[in-house]
Amino acid sequence: QVQFVEFGGGLVQPGGSLRLTCAASVINLSIYTMGWYRQAPGKQRELVAVITNGGSTNYADSVKGRFTISRDNAKKTVYLQMNSLKPEDTAVYYCKGTFYATNYWGQGTQVTVSS
Repeated sequence: QVQFVEFGGGLVQPGGSLRLTCAASVINLSIYTMGWYRQAPGKQRELVAVITNGGSTNYADSVKGRFTISRDNAKKTVYLQMNSLKPEDTAVYYCKGTFYATNYWGQGTQVTVSS
Protein backbone atom coordinates (compact mmCIF):
# COMPACT_ATOMS: atom_id res chain seq x y z
CA GLN A 1 0.00 0.00 0.00
CA VAL A 2 1.37 3.39 -1.01
CA GLN A 3 1.59 5.77 1.91
CA PHE A 4 3.21 9.13 2.57
CA VAL A 5 3.64 10.50 6.08
CA GLU A 6 4.69 14.07 6.85
CA PHE A 7 6.36 15.29 10.01
CA GLY A 8 8.46 18.18 11.21
CA GLY A 9 5.79 20.86 11.51
CA GLY A 10 5.38 23.07 14.52
CA LEU A 11 5.37 26.59 15.85
CA VAL A 12 8.14 28.91 14.73
CA GLN A 13 8.75 32.63 15.00
CA PRO A 14 8.80 34.87 11.93
CA GLY A 15 12.19 34.68 10.27
CA GLY A 16 12.77 31.18 11.59
CA SER A 17 13.30 27.88 9.80
CA LEU A 18 11.72 24.45 9.71
CA ARG A 19 12.42 21.31 7.74
CA LEU A 20 9.50 19.13 6.79
CA THR A 21 10.01 15.47 6.00
CA CYS A 22 7.82 13.18 3.91
CA ALA A 23 8.51 9.51 4.49
CA ALA A 24 7.28 7.18 1.78
CA SER A 25 6.12 3.62 2.09
CA VAL A 26 6.68 2.62 -1.52
CA ILE A 27 8.78 0.09 -3.34
CA ASN A 28 10.60 2.66 -5.44
CA LEU A 29 10.32 6.38 -4.68
CA SER A 30 12.31 7.35 -7.77
CA ILE A 31 9.35 6.75 -10.09
CA TYR A 32 7.21 9.37 -8.33
CA THR A 33 7.00 13.08 -8.92
CA MET A 34 6.81 14.54 -5.44
CA GLY A 35 5.24 17.77 -4.29
CA TRP A 36 4.55 19.82 -1.21
CA TYR A 37 1.23 21.62 -0.97
CA ARG A 38 -0.31 23.75 1.74
CA GLN A 39 -3.76 24.82 2.81
CA ALA A 40 -4.42 27.78 5.06
CA PRO A 41 -7.74 28.20 6.89
CA GLY A 42 -10.46 29.35 4.53
CA LYS A 43 -8.22 29.00 1.47
CA GLN A 44 -7.76 26.45 -1.27
CA ARG A 45 -4.88 24.02 -1.22
CA GLU A 46 -1.97 25.37 -3.24
CA LEU A 47 1.24 24.06 -4.69
CA VAL A 48 4.36 25.03 -2.76
CA ALA A 49 7.09 23.08 -4.53
CA VAL A 50 7.52 20.08 -6.79
CA ILE A 51 10.44 17.84 -7.69
CA THR A 52 10.30 15.42 -10.59
CA ASN A 53 11.78 11.97 -10.65
CA GLY A 54 14.59 13.52 -12.69
CA GLY A 55 15.31 16.08 -10.00
CA SER A 56 13.85 19.17 -11.68
CA THR A 57 12.21 21.57 -9.26
CA ASN A 58 9.57 24.26 -9.41
CA TYR A 59 8.32 26.64 -6.74
CA ALA A 60 5.40 28.91 -6.05
CA ASP A 61 6.42 32.55 -6.47
CA SER A 62 5.60 33.20 -2.81
CA VAL A 63 8.29 30.81 -1.58
CA LYS A 64 11.04 31.16 -4.21
CA GLY A 65 14.38 31.88 -2.61
CA ARG A 66 13.14 30.81 0.83
CA PHE A 67 12.06 27.18 0.45
CA THR A 68 14.00 24.24 -1.01
CA ILE A 69 12.57 20.87 -1.98
CA SER A 70 14.84 17.85 -2.18
CA ARG A 71 14.61 14.11 -2.28
CA ASP A 72 16.63 11.10 -1.20
CA ASN A 73 15.32 8.13 -3.13
CA ALA A 74 17.50 5.67 -1.25
CA LYS A 75 15.95 6.79 2.03
CA LYS A 76 12.50 7.09 0.42
CA THR A 77 12.24 10.60 1.79
CA VAL A 78 11.37 14.04 0.48
CA TYR A 79 12.23 17.24 2.32
CA LEU A 80 11.04 20.82 2.35
CA GLN A 81 13.53 23.21 3.92
CA MET A 82 11.73 26.41 4.84
CA ASN A 83 13.74 29.52 5.75
CA SER A 84 12.77 33.10 6.48
CA LEU A 85 9.31 31.98 7.44
CA LYS A 86 6.48 34.50 7.42
CA PRO A 87 3.11 34.48 9.17
CA GLU A 88 1.46 33.96 5.79
CA ASP A 89 3.27 30.62 5.52
CA THR A 90 1.00 29.31 8.28
CA ALA A 91 -0.91 26.33 6.91
CA VAL A 92 -1.25 22.58 6.93
CA TYR A 93 1.47 21.22 4.65
CA TYR A 94 0.82 18.09 2.60
CA CYS A 95 3.10 15.77 0.72
CA LYS A 96 1.87 14.32 -2.55
CA GLY A 97 3.33 11.58 -4.70
CA THR A 98 2.24 11.20 -8.31
CA PHE A 99 2.78 8.15 -10.48
CA TYR A 100 1.25 8.53 -13.93
CA ALA A 101 -2.21 9.96 -13.22
CA THR A 102 -2.54 8.65 -9.67
CA ASN A 103 -2.00 10.95 -6.70
CA TYR A 104 -1.23 9.82 -3.18
CA TRP A 105 -1.59 12.34 -0.36
CA GLY A 106 -0.20 12.38 3.13
CA GLN A 107 -2.27 13.42 6.13
CA GLY A 108 -0.58 16.80 6.55
CA THR A 109 1.47 18.55 9.20
CA GLN A 110 0.67 21.91 10.75
CA VAL A 111 3.10 24.81 10.40
CA THR A 112 2.38 27.92 12.42
CA VAL A 113 4.50 31.05 12.07
CA SER A 114 3.79 33.45 14.89
CA SER A 115 5.53 35.52 17.51
